[in-house]
Amino acid sequence: MALVGTGDSASDAGRSLAERLFLILRAEIVEGQVAPGSKISEPELARRFNASRGSLREALMRLESLGLLERRVNVGARVVDLSERGLLELYDMREALEGMACRLAAEQRTEDDLVELRQMLDHHEQQEELQAGKAYFQPEGDFDFHFRLVQASKNDLLIDTLCNRLYYRVRMYRYQLGMASPRARRAFREHSHIIEAIEAGDGELAELLMRRHIRASRINIENKLR
Repeated sequence: MALVGTGDSASDAGRSLAERLFLILRAEIVEGQVAPGSKISEPELARRFNASRGSLREALMRLESLGLLERRVNVGARVVDLSERGLLELYDMREALEGMACRLAAEQRTEDDLVELRQMLDHHEQQEELQAGKAYFQPEGDFDFHFRLVQASKNDLLIDTLCNRLYYRVRMYRYQLGMASPRARRAFREHSHIIEAIEAGDGELAELLMRRHIRASRINIENKLR
């Protein structure tokens, strides 16, 4: 699979290639096509994508910054391992930080934010799996409730932490554990109540509801792991 840059200069082409490498590898890691704990072979990837060492290393550095890769002495780069402890630590972080994001969103939200959040929930509600109470799948990025809500907080540091540094590792666990959940309909109702609190400008209630929502999800995951 050859990836050829289309920029006006060699520098632009290199950046474009590195970007595409990053996006392809990120998707493969998150969706489990590259297994957790797998060693990353730079020569093999260079051959596969017909990529320069510079473009490939730039892509790998970005994946490392997202917490999807880790480098070990005398071993090189590996995809991060998924562990129960790591998952529960993520839930602890999310409960605190996403609760804060909801409080800020209630204070900072615009009319456009509210319209987009409502449209997103309307889109989610049409899912056959959700209506059947089997699963609640959220597409990546702006159609993901948690991702979009954090954006509404307008806090750049919080957005970087949750939407970059933690977000894709969370999605790795979702793919690993499966999307099916007995909480599908309840989780959707909880999302609706959180948005209602944000619409009302009640940051304290929005934060409380989000913390409860993530805690309930954590309990569900712990039961599933057992």
